Amino acid sequence: MRKIIIAIDGPAGSGKSTTARLVAQKLGYTYIDTGAMYRALTLKVIESNVDPNDEDSIVKLAENTRIDLIYENGNLKVILDNRDVSDKIRTPEVTSLVSVVSAHPKVRDIMVKKQRELGKDGGVVIDGRDIGTVVFPNADLKIFMTADVKERAKRRQKELKAQGFEIEIEKLIKEIEERDEFDSNREISPLKKADDAIEIDTTNLTIEEQVELVLKKAYELINQNSN
Repeated sequence: MRKIIIAIDGPAGSGKSTTARLVAQKLGYTYIDTGAMYRALTLKVIESNVDPNDEDSIVKLAENTRIDLIYENGNLKVILDNRDVSDKIRTPEVTSLVSVVSAHPKVRDIMVKKQRELGKDGGVVIDGRDIGTVVFPNADLKIFMTADVKERAKRRQKELKAQGFEIEIEKLIKEIEERDEFDSNREISPLKKADDAIEIDTTNLTIEEQVELVLKKAYELINQNSN
């Protein structure tokens, strides 16, 4: 039976990464977190003292960077050049610069090639901002997740608190709104819903409900393929 490609897109805090990871687990598929890949590269940019606006220098870094996504006991480990950076990529500093780094066209070209290579044989759930429109425009199932900005800020605040960072909700709302604006209006691979994507508003949904909605659509397609 052919394994399908599931693309889940949406803005920060919409629940796409957690949902994608759990859907992949339920299906026995590989989960590809493209956001974590861009965060890992952004961390390398910071540690290498490279200007986030210097596209050519970042391209050289990206060409000589190895990013591995490893799953242990259901948890994602992000390995950057053979070291675990799973926690470091979630810091506010990385978050504030990842949109700038990921907006460079030549950088995205390199990262998209890496992502396509990981998912080319199917059996993947891949999430990001341009998966259904650019990375895998022929994905079998496309989901676009949205949520109210205040709810997304609350989720981000909870995530940061667990990492030891206390940030006011108003500041997070402003940051998320600015990132939405930047990601939606960039020239290359903007954040947008694919024409054939199913939109899910997660504002009032639990993670379990989100996962069930996606799984229902996935099983419908898988059953169609097997008949």
